[in-house]
Amino acid sequence: MGRVHNRQIQTDKRKELRNNQTRAEWLLWMELKSNQLGYRFRRQFGVGMYILDFYCPKLHLGIELDGSSHFTKEGWVYDDERSRYLTDKGIYILRFTNEEVYCGIESVIQAIKQTFPKQDPPDPTSSPPLYKGRPGGV
Repeated sequence: MGRVHNRQIQTDKRKELRNNQTRAEWLLWMELKSNQLGYRFRRQFGVGMYILDFYCPKLHLGIELDGSSHFTKEGWVYDDERSRYLTDKGIYILRFTNEEVYCGIESVIQAIKQTFPKQDPPDPTSSPPLYKGRPGGV
């Protein structure tokens, strides 16, 4: 089976997209980069013939920002086809408009965080871990 992620044939296109990102992409990237949310995100990540705006490999989470080109009949058809392909590859897609990023980046970040797995609360009956700084745990 051939390579599906970040195919070499797309390298120049992905680089061009990173170097010419939209203002909305830049604003969201400032919130996602460097594991700020506790997960590593990548920009302009290739999956098959498509390039996701942002992708978290650990969560199989793709984030797409939609500008005006997405709000046409052709754009809707393309986005639907693309989303079906990515979903078939096991990737969950979140879509936001550029306007949502400009006017409410905090709400966008909260929506992204809601997709993160919930941590199990600690078991109150379990004993705390021993201090490991000295022999004997003291």
